[in-house]
Amino acid sequence: MDADQHDYGYPMVNMLQERREDLALTSFFPRSGPPAEWRVADSPVAYQDAVETMEKRVADIATGNAPELVWLLEHPPLYTSGTSAKAADLLDARFPVFAAGRGGQFTYHGPGQRVVYLMLDLKRRRPDVRAYVASLEQFTIRTLAAFNVRGERREDRVGVWVARPEKGPAYEDKIGAIGVRLKRWVSLHGISINVEPDLAHFSGIVPCGVEDHRYGVTSLVDLGLPVTMADVDVALKQAFRDVFGA
Repeated sequence: MDADQHDYGYPMVNMLQERREDLALTSFFPRSGPPAEWRVADSPVAYQDAVETMEKRVADIATGNAPELVWLLEHPPLYTSGTSAKAADLLDARFPVFAAGRGGQFTYHGPGQRVVYLMLDLKRRRPDVRAYVASLEQFTIRTLAAFNVRGERREDRVGVWVARPEKGPAYEDKIGAIGVRLKRWVSLHGISINVEPDLAHFSGIVPCGVEDHRYGVTSLVDLGLPVTMADVDVALKQAFRDVFGA
């Protein structure tokens, strides 16, 4: 598969026979090179600025001129559309809308949501797109486990989910989103985890194209957990070590 410049989302992954749960068992530890750099933005980052920063860093990683980067940030309120997005899923463009160039459909980013952009060289880890997406899910699930939240993947649905039996049988809410793009086998974009965003902001879209009324959106605070962004960052770093090594 040519990964020089492609976008990967769940429609492609879901057509594969291998279950993502099984793919997540494969190792993404680096075989060589320095550990990934970590960076935490101290104020919301405009989406266009974030994309420009990612593009430049990915180019430098691909040519061996910079180490991998894990960038933790928040965005001002906005919607992004992935390569599989349908126009009908944008219900109310109350915030700026950006074509993200990543796999997936519509999603919301805003204050109170931890966005994690991972710029990793899969050539020095494992050049397998399907397994990488599964490992991002595992990264999210392990982060949530630090707060005794059981995040789960669904083979027929996007993202990481938590069961909400108090809402009714088979009700689940999405707490983590994933979208990936690769250039020269270096990854862009990554994951987001809802810590304490305004959940009403998700009502302007059909999040990731999931229309079933049983499936909503939640956050750590919405689940009753008094968790701060700093707490989540600590959990992210430990989960990254567990899944990606360094």
